[in-house]
Amino acid sequence: MNTADPTNTTGPIHTPEPTVRRFDVICLIFNPHSTGDAPQLAATLRDQLAQDLPYSPQIRMLPTEHAGHAVDLAREAASTPNALVVSVSGDGGYHEVVNGVMAAGSTDTVCAVLPAGNANDHHRTTARQPLAEAIAEGQVRQMDLLHLSTGNHPGAQALYAHSYIGFGLTPVVAIDMEKGNKGALKEMISVVRTFAKFRPFRIQHTDGTRQKIDSLVFANIPQMAKHATLSEAEDRPADGRFEVILFPHTAKWRVLVKAARATTTGLGDQPSVAHYEFTTLKPMPYQLDGEVRSVPANTTVCVESAPGALTVIG
Repeated sequence: MNTADPTNTTGPIHTPEPTVRRFDVICLIFNPHSTGDAPQLAATLRDQLAQDLPYSPQIRMLPTEHAGHAVDLAREAASTPNALVVSVSGDGGYHEVVNGVMAAGSTDTVCAVLPAGNANDHHRTTARQPLAEAIAEGQVRQMDLLHLSTGNHPGAQALYAHSYIGFGLTPVVAIDMEKGNKGALKEMISVVRTFAKFRPFRIQHTDGTRQKIDSLVFANIPQMAKHATLSEAEDRPADGRFEVILFPHTAKWRVLVKAARATTTGLGDQPSVAHYEFTTLKPMPYQLDGEVRSVPANTTVCVESAPGALTVIG
């Protein structure tokens, strides 16, 4: 099994004192067709900033036109010096914005998320104060990201996640849910149906051992899916490490017991590492911050912490 890198003797990475920023440009990226009223929330934030900020930045409203467009908008926004890029969205929209900013290379761009989606795990677990208030105060801080690379197969690319990367059961459930309309009852029925059909995946660890798993999650935040507590770790996501939550294959009733534990008492302490690597033995779906993708068979998957990779506010 994987453990922390034995050569890493530097210990936890401590977050420096906040730096005060005044922005020249503030870009609000939102989906104009959002079910979470993103256009209205973006307009309200724009008006509030125009009224309350002690300076006068250029505020740009940037509606997306299609899936993935937020990546391009964020990358372009990050080319402007001293910019703040706000994702008015849920976890998926913020995922695109983060990857767009990271694709721009070395910039002084600051990121933020204003929750406007069905899944707002990142904001719920990391927000320190109302966003408009935080922007007015201008105190930014560094945040770790999860960096994922998936071998050299065609279409492979390096991607970042702000909250979690999941293999196994969680992306399979998400794929099935996406086939139908959203709604609490339909989602619950979908989860039950998918769970009944679910078959475990086999992976190969770096020491050559093979393991059948039900779920493998790399977590940069302590909670996901609104109520599931994955880890009791503190000082995250700014400690240069992430938690590994691995469910070896077991009877379905045992998986249900673990899921119930996650939503009540929590799963307790989990292994904390800076690097984790394995090889897929069959094609596997996975999730980055809720966005579903897939990786081919016989592919090396590497997840690493990117300490302090993103500057954030809020």
